[in-house]
Amino acid sequence: MDAGERGRADAVVVSADHGGSSLACIRSLGRLGLTVVCVASRESAPALASSYCDERHVVPAPGEDLDGYRDALLKLARRPDVRTIVPLYEPDIYVLSKHRESFAEHVATPWCDFERVRRAQDRQELFGVADRVDVPAPETALLSEWDDWDSRSVVKPRYTLTVEDGGVTYPEVSVFEPGERPDEDALVSEVGHEPVVQSHVPDGGEYGFFGVFDEGEPVRTFQHRRARSYTYDGGASVYREAVDDPDLAAAGTRLLRALNWHGPAMAEFRRDARDGTFRLLEVNPRFWGSLPLAVAAGVDFPATYYRLATGQTNGFDPGYEPGVGCHTLRGEASYLHSVLRYDYDHAERPSFARSVAAVCASIARQPNFDYLAVDDPSPFARDLLDSTLGALGN
Repeated sequence: MDAGERGRADAVVVSADHGGSSLACIRSLGRLGLTVVCVASRESAPALASSYCDERHVVPAPGEDLDGYRDALLKLARRPDVRTIVPLYEPDIYVLSKHRESFAEHVATPWCDFERVRRAQDRQELFGVADRVDVPAPETALLSEWDDWDSRSVVKPRYTLTVEDGGVTYPEVSVFEPGERPDEDALVSEVGHEPVVQSHVPDGGEYGFFGVFDEGEPVRTFQHRRARSYTYDGGASVYREAVDDPDLAAAGTRLLRALNWHGPAMAEFRRDARDGTFRLLEVNPRFWGSLPLAVAAGVDFPATYYRLATGQTNGFDPGYEPGVGCHTLRGEASYLHSVLRYDYDHAERPSFARSVAAVCASIARQPNFDYLAVDDPSPFARDLLDSTLGALGN
């Protein structure tokens, strides 16, 4: 029985706390005719305002009550109409993978088991896998083993998230200029474990390789280039464009095959300005923040995920349209504000006039947006209201 025959008998649970990626899932699954069950830790989450959101449930915030969040998802999974749950953020995949057997009693589980997720989130182990399958990466070592402080070095938590006091935390990344040495004991204390150190990769552009995999084999894949971030110094992307590079595809596929990946994942790469090599930065073991771009370019990953959950993995068109771009409008405003107001140690401030021109030109050329949609305007309006109230409150 296909998705059309099931109609609204099938329900899928989606976290609505994650902005554009939540909306991309909610809209895509709703347009398939599925019942979209939205969960969020706050009633004001913009994605809850989507016309494609059939049910709205306020659940414990995983950053504060991870067990409560797990129990809320399990309660929904026990419903006979719920077919699967979509992992959109680290707490989602942590809970779903750690308790995969419990969820598997009730729903399809097109995501990795905890051991595979752990390998992807352990930077020391991940880069060992990358080295074994010839995927380029920055030189990486544990803090106690690093001795090259004469070059710019990047200190990162070994684990991409830590669980403590019943919630999830994300230790920060630190950059050390040539000749600087950190207080190692203080760093270990701050991070909560021994971090890793990497050589700095001169920035020739940041790229992502994205895919939904079926036990190590790609079902659908996609690539993008980050064009702008929340500040000119970096951060999450606010404008990105679809690309199709065979070297990036080969590296991403080789890595996720080596991890025997199952379900969605993003492998983040930086192009080395010295030689053009794509060097691995990390793997996100779930759907990603720039998901709306893939959908706009013709790769409907939420639909692919649902089809994987229901055993329909054949007949996909592997192609998509390179050059398609997608914007977070609030993020574009944040980027321009940073150009106008701030100086950063590790980035040269661009011309404000040229930045405004570039933003306007890309919006005119590629009018695709994370929040704004003609047939579903309420999430954009709510996000704009939340942002305005937040700015006034500050």
